[in-house]
Amino acid sequence: MKLRYLADLGKFVLWQKEVFRKPENWGMYYKELIRQMYDIGIGSLPIVLLIAVFLGAVTVVQFYYQMDGTLIPPYYIGYIVRDMMIIELAPMVTCLVLAGNVGSTMAAEIGGMRQKEHIDAMEIMGLNTSSYLVLPKLIAAAYVVPMLVCVAAIVGILGGYLASVPAGLFTQAEYVQGIRAFFIPYNVVMMLVKSVTFAIILVSVSCFQGYFVKGGSIELGAASTRAVVFGDILILLSDYFIVVLLTT
Repeated sequence: MKLRYLADLGKFVLWQKEVFRKPENWGMYYKELIRQMYDIGIGSLPIVLLIAVFLGAVTVVQFYYQMDGTLIPPYYIGYIVRDMMIIELAPMVTCLVLAGNVGSTMAAEIGGMRQKEHIDAMEIMGLNTSSYLVLPKLIAAAYVVPMLVCVAAIVGILGGYLASVPAGLFTQAEYVQGIRAFFIPYNVVMMLVKSVTFAIILVSVSCFQGYFVKGGSIELGAASTRAVVFGDILILLSDYFIVVLLTT
């Protein structure tokens, strides 16, 4: 099993040379890039908004419960929710969801093309399928996923407001004061670095699993599952290393 993982890692590294080769037809790549940006961005927006709202709401309620009866000022909850959404929750949870939503779709799409021999037919026509099927997805995700994460952070903070101020947990002035207090712009940079890194990971892993799938529908389903599992694991690992590198 360990040798198989090492072999897959070596195959993945060698495959990058084909993925980042110069495109044969820039027009085809541009059209595919626009399609992928729409699918990843607009297609994932509803689920990202829904999760972000409840993330912010649950975070506010939980911290209010933990801090109730303490001497900590109420506006600190807004400050905590803002930094939690920007630094950790928005990039990590959004990309974990995208790994399950977008990643499995990419693995199934490319794996289906492999099984139906569409990839073989494209290669006979002289097209570098590794680059055409993967590179537009990588570029699209690197652009769109940070936008989704920024939207998720904003909506999460708004969700915290909707769960606290109308419910009377504290006043609007206290929540706004917390959001504006102790703001560090570097946290936004950290969020964007995480977003781009996670986007590259989830696309690369998903496309790799789909591109090299073998067998029938059972193997294709297993490849889609591996794309989600491995993508989530690598996102969590990279999240730890990014935090260590950028905060020490």
